[in-house]
Amino acid sequence: MTSVFLRFPNGKAKALTLSYDDGVEQDIRLLNIMNRHGLKGTFNLNSGLYAPEGTVYPADRIHRRMTMSKSTEVYLNSGHEVAVHTLTHPYLDRLPSDRVVYEVMKDRENLEKQFGVIVKGMAYPYGNTSDQAVEAIKSCGIVYARTTVSTNTFDIPTDWLRMPTTCYHRSPALRKLTTTFLKECADNRPYLFSLWGHSYDFDTNDSWHDIEVFAEQVGNRDDIWYATNMEIYEYVQDYNRLNFSVDGTLVQNPTGRTIWLFVNGKTLSVDPGKMIRIE
Repeated sequence: MTSVFLRFPNGKAKALTLSYDDGVEQDIRLLNIMNRHGLKGTFNLNSGLYAPEGTVYPADRIHRRMTMSKSTEVYLNSGHEVAVHTLTHPYLDRLPSDRVVYEVMKDRENLEKQFGVIVKGMAYPYGNTSDQAVEAIKSCGIVYARTTVSTNTFDIPTDWLRMPTTCYHRSPALRKLTTTFLKECADNRPYLFSLWGHSYDFDTNDSWHDIEVFAEQVGNRDDIWYATNMEIYEYVQDYNRLNFSVDGTLVQNPTGRTIWLFVNGKTLSVDPGKMIRIE
């Protein structure tokens, strides 16, 4: 064995995920676009900032948070992930640790009760964090936390509690990155395209056409795995749990899912609890 590279489910070399913040009404239109093109993503919600039930916004209001009942209707059983965005959207890098813990744990608790799922993913409000905040959210059981750092690459994160993205959806580099992602061969390493933003931007900048074009370009393709942030995190963690023999001829999968890898020019799969010989 001379080289081993991660492959996503069904041997795919590329994955794509979207991550959108605040739980605003424009998410409904965005979800329709995503679903039509087979995309998946994560929606980061502030459970302490839901609009009061019965709220009717003025026609010129752009930032329109959903009510709790509407957000349940929109995200529950949607096939997309809901994740922590803190209770009230503060700057976590300016809070003492106990307040960070409260903001994260209370939001997590509320979302788990609302949607009937375990919530362990997160996006930082304003994208801001600090070493102290990272230690605090780790104590809350958070396993990944998305920042607003754009790498303009397709690298898989190595520090999941300071998780960067490929780019913001209004980045001038988006068009070029999309072309590169689709055209380049990812034989030597897996590609992850992580796009983030706020769906109300599409109203602010009259740019719904841009996300429609992006979704049409990258969606419904056989060579891309469409997944949420948590699905990607969990798959990568399980890949990293593979066991190899000293001479590299055997690989054993101790996890509960099939793991795919690319070895010496061949795509292989290892079923849960099984061991295979690498030729």
